[in-house]
Amino acid sequence: MARYTDAVCKLCRREGVKLFLKGDRCFTPKCGVERRPYPPGLQSTRRRKVSEYSLQLREKQKARRVYGVLERQFRRHFTEAERRIGQTGENLLRILETRLDNVVFRLGFADSRAQARQFVAHGHFDLNGHKTDIPSAIVTPGDVVTVRVASRSSDHFKTAVEQIGRKTIPNWLLVDAPAFSGRIVSIPERSDIDTSLQEQLIVEFYSR
Repeated sequence: MARYTDAVCKLCRREGVKLFLKGDRCFTPKCGVERRPYPPGLQSTRRRKVSEYSLQLREKQKARRVYGVLERQFRRHFTEAERRIGQTGENLLRILETRLDNVVFRLGFADSRAQARQFVAHGHFDLNGHKTDIPSAIVTPGDVVTVRVASRSSDHFKTAVEQIGRKTIPNWLLVDAPAFSGRIVSIPERSDIDTSLQEQLIVEFYSR
């Protein structure tokens, strides 16, 4: 499986904003954007006009990097969003939010989406009572995500459960910390998604 292996702080610097790819580190002075608030690579003093295409491309890349999705899979999500009833951009964000790896992150069982994806791929979670190792699995209202019994004794999950009360859990999710589980209450509305993305630019990029 292809994956990005370079320093993730470069991705934040390239987009010029914090994408919160390294969990708590992003809130400290060690954050790459804080230390080097300019794009990686050789710097040029020449000012270039930003085209409409460039704005659309950067927004699409930002969304991919926030959710940790490669281009082919991101395009599949967009195609599915087009098929659904409603606005394509909002549908795309709902699909990305309801991926299992993102849900694990939103529930507070992982410090970042990359870590959540690794935990799911390593089989640390059950979905509706069945072991699931597919990070891109889409959850629906009523589904229950649970840390597997064999994994609950790990220091990470013990600490995560203790700290869940300090984290902000989205309204469309309900977490049961003592049971190491969370339930999907509803499909997220656009107002429930705090990711600062301009989804219409992504729609325009793929509609060219």
